[in-house]
Amino acid sequence: MSVDWTTDLLGEPYERHVIELGDDPDGEGTITATLVRRAFTGSPRAAVIYVHGFTDYFFQTAMAEFYADRGVAFYSLDLRKCGRSLRDGHTAHYVSDLAYYDAELDESLRIVREETGLPVYLAAHSTGGLIVPLWLHRMRRGTGSGDTGIAGIMLNSPWFDLQGAPWMRGVGTQAIRLAARVRPGLVLKLPEAEAYGSSLHTSRGGEWDYELAWKPLGGFPVTVGWLSAVRRGQARLHRGLDIGVPSLVLRSDRSRIVSRYSEEVETADAVLDVRQIARWAGCLGDEVTSVPIPGARHDVFLSRKEARDHAYEVLGDWLDRHLP
Repeated sequence: MSVDWTTDLLGEPYERHVIELGDDPDGEGTITATLVRRAFTGSPRAAVIYVHGFTDYFFQTAMAEFYADRGVAFYSLDLRKCGRSLRDGHTAHYVSDLAYYDAELDESLRIVREETGLPVYLAAHSTGGLIVPLWLHRMRRGTGSGDTGIAGIMLNSPWFDLQGAPWMRGVGTQAIRLAARVRPGLVLKLPEAEAYGSSLHTSRGGEWDYELAWKPLGGFPVTVGWLSAVRRGQARLHRGLDIGVPSLVLRSDRSRIVSRYSEEVETADAVLDVRQIARWAGCLGDEVTSVPIPGARHDVFLSRKEARDHAYEVLGDWLDRHLP
């Protein structure tokens, strides 16, 4: 099946392909996903597919260039209702079941394997770092043989548990599940949280320029239906997965979760509790390498230069050990 690539909004050498997904199982009309690739010259030795998190999309060209410099063909997926795939009438990032993402993940893997014929690695950030291992676990169980075409995964601050007070992971989660059955689109009233976005975007003095319509400073609204899907996924992770491949888990060395910006959020995870990431990393199964990056932000590859360089050094060393 031929794939139609067109120039991406990032410009050359980035191209995109729209994956048609038909009618939304959550009833929000027609949906698509968007696969982006960095056109590769030469003979790569592997390929990688990157999956973003909540209130995010692919714009990190420095990361793509890092992989390309190491002989890895780079692809990235904007999931349904996210980034390039967000359309009028969509609730940004909304799904009632994380397994719905299997459709675009399956198709992206098919395209990459068909185009490259190479071992494929998966990279993911935050919520993507939960979605990807769950998908890989289901895929391994579905094939029976365990032959998924995936050779390893690299997770950047994966969302392995619900941060906050203990009651939120107990009675609070039960309340969310009950509410999701009745009013899945109900928006939770949460404190303003622009601290992390303010540390990143050029409009607030940060280093990174991106589409605020697709990655707003304060994040998209959180619905009970979506959060219930995340909590079910996290519960499944906590019971232990069998992804069958080596994994690298990167995180900051500390958290500073606040709603308003301060200098502290420049050198800490302002979104997730890094202790939870460390606690649950072993649930991935197989060989897990878990590394804290001192002074890193929530997205370790959008940290200040010293921490960012350290994260890339750790990733490079891991790739050198695992790439063919």
